[in-house]
Amino acid sequence: MEIFGSSGVRGVANEYLNPEFVCNIAQAAGSVWDADAVALARDTRTTGEMLGNAAASGLASVGSDVHRLGVVPTPGLQAYCERVGVPGVMITASHNPPQYNGVKLVGADGIELSRGTLERVEERLLAEDFDSVAWNGTGRVERIDDARDRYVEQLLAAVDRERIADADLTVALDPGHGAGALTSPRIFRELGCDVVTVNAQPDGHFPGRDPEPVAENLADLGRLVRAADADVGVAHDGDADRAIFFDEHGEFVEGDGALAALAAAELDAGDTAVSAVNVSQRLVDVADRAGAALSLTAIGSTNIITRIRNLQADGESVPVAGEGNGGILFPDYRITRDGAYTAARFLELLADQPASEVVAPYDDYQLLRTDVKYETDDERRRLLDAVEAVARDADATLDTTDGYRLDYGDSWVLARPSGTEPVIRVYAESQDPARSADLVERMHEAMVAARDED
Repeated sequence: MEIFGSSGVRGVANEYLNPEFVCNIAQAAGSVWDADAVALARDTRTTGEMLGNAAASGLASVGSDVHRLGVVPTPGLQAYCERVGVPGVMITASHNPPQYNGVKLVGADGIELSRGTLERVEERLLAEDFDSVAWNGTGRVERIDDARDRYVEQLLAAVDRERIADADLTVALDPGHGAGALTSPRIFRELGCDVVTVNAQPDGHFPGRDPEPVAENLADLGRLVRAADADVGVAHDGDADRAIFFDEHGEFVEGDGALAALAAAELDAGDTAVSAVNVSQRLVDVADRAGAALSLTAIGSTNIITRIRNLQADGESVPVAGEGNGGILFPDYRITRDGAYTAARFLELLADQPASEVVAPYDDYQLLRTDVKYETDDERRRLLDAVEAVARDADATLDTTDGYRLDYGDSWVLARPSGTEPVIRVYAESQDPARSADLVERMHEAMVAARDED
């Protein structure tokens, strides 16, 4: 696919992702869906209203009524789509910087579109082959005021409220000025937790921190955990489909560690977990101990969701899936990443032991990541040529499912192009932090030298 990456379409708003382009995406999707109505929501980004208006126009122009939900977390839109039985368009760039925005497409079952359906939408988009209707067949717009409330109610009904309430937890929450600011504080309070917040005002400029919930952006949350003597810290990205944690000491919890802890509580013999090619050894070990299989995909929620659906269609049990970036799925609940639901399931684990002890069995590996930016197609090609040269010369097992993963037995390094930004991402993991750093540095140096050569 040329347009839709691993998690939809994203780009700098009003440049690559301008209203005309978003209108065309909506027209293409609406033409493929041929639905009487389509739900439309957005996160808090300042360009969300503008691009939402463009999407609404595109959908109405091909004959679909538009249910406008306003600012809602992506999983809130998905819950609405599933409940009402309509497809959906989400205007969000998730964890990307404030100047970005994007479009994510959701089916009438509340699940992101499969790669096959996305390809059909993309074919219509590239060919500008849109359905047309007469003036009196265009869609109408309806404002939906209760989508956030219904999402919260459904989520609360799906977790063990009594177990969480009995634990008498204090939760420090950083929704990062995103859509979760309008739902997660209420969710955790209704679960019986005391809640303290930072960056909890919806603001599309993201003044307190960038939307990506990584350690370097979350220092305020760590301080809040310590100052409030909280039991756990929870952080979201812009559309609140991710959850990242701090333990009771205000220490950052690696996303792979949280995924491993949650997977250990879910997996039984004969189950299958799904993750991406940058999977941590932590999850490999958890699956092995449980007697479960581990199925790997290319990076990105679209690929993971497609694999889950295929496995379930074959009769496989897939109780947990996801990546170490905080995007975790519990397919028995819904095949979607939901930061608030993930956090609630993590709170259930805290009923028996503190957060630091929950993740302690999974802190043996050191995962590092860096990005190498490029500006032109030629620079991108030179970067990937350098990666291929490193892979060719390495004494390691090569996996090219998504980029180049070199497995050294005791450690691994992966270099792959981002599906949402003009960067090549480099990951490395080892039990020895120095080894991880060395693997990242060697790949990074080779790539930068190739990119910057005259």
